[in-house]
Amino acid sequence: MSRPLVHLLMKYSPEWLLEFAKRQKKLLRKKELKAQEQSGGFTKEDLIRDLQRIGIKEGDSLLVHCSLSKIGFIHGGPETLIQALLETLGKEGTLLMPSFPASGRNKDYIETNNVFDVRLTPSAMGKASETFRLMTGVRRSLHPTDPVCAYGPLAKFYTETHFGQLTPYNEFSPFRKLADKHGKILMLGTTLNGAGTSLHTLEDAVDFPYPVYDKNIYEVTIVDENGNRHQVKTKVHNPAQSAKRNCDALKPGFIEAGVLQESSIAQATCMLIDAAGMFQTMLTNFKERGVTMYTPYGNK
Repeated sequence: MSRPLVHLLMKYSPEWLLEFAKRQKKLLRKKELKAQEQSGGFTKEDLIRDLQRIGIKEGDSLLVHCSLSKIGFIHGGPETLIQALLETLGKEGTLLMPSFPASGRNKDYIETNNVFDVRLTPSAMGKASETFRLMTGVRRSLHPTDPVCAYGPLAKFYTETHFGQLTPYNEFSPFRKLADKHGKILMLGTTLNGAGTSLHTLEDAVDFPYPVYDKNIYEVTIVDENGNRHQVKTKVHNPAQSAKRNCDALKPGFIEAGVLQESSIAQATCMLIDAAGMFQTMLTNFKERGVTMYTPYGNK
């Protein structure tokens, strides 16, 4: 089945059918992982070898979006994956992961959850993200809907200015700072449609022509690492506009520009992206041809 057809089916299928399909897919994957556990699986050394092979180096800043189950059975689980990432990056490298508290739409989440506790609010971004969040020494940015966790010498730099930002992807965000620092993005078993958060940096960097943010501004209480409470205001993405995204259609342009490379780690397909190159490619394509995730083929 072609990707455009899959995209249309996902867009117009009823919610109950999508949820049923997800549950069946998870059950099947659990059976596959159980079989892999008995036949071998992957070690930390296996993962390090693959991470190095695809181009991750000591000293890199690396933002990881991860679907743990796509990798295959890992001895030691998410802790092993995180250790493999940290050892590959070395003492001078910084590891980042999104730790968003909403598994669905931010608008739905924020309307029923108006307190974000940086210490206690869990990540809904999967087991690897939540395991990383709970590690000693990890810093988490003080943003109520799009917080990022970071560990390493630049962790404070990436996370400290996210607090109080009305929109989550501007020049003070970890996502934009990663581009400014020429960091990398690893899509590990994930797609641009499913986890291309850094694509939003374009929307906060230009006079964007589409209503990507909801008209409402939400007031949220943030509880910091010392237990202090702060009142902040934030915008969230507009669900009606978000439904028009086609992020995966941008991938050929990134490959052509030389800023995205496809590869594999263990059993997972992956993409390694030059964050600065992706941001500049988006700026150029937007200014010259009107390319966005909502109009991936430009103004034609």
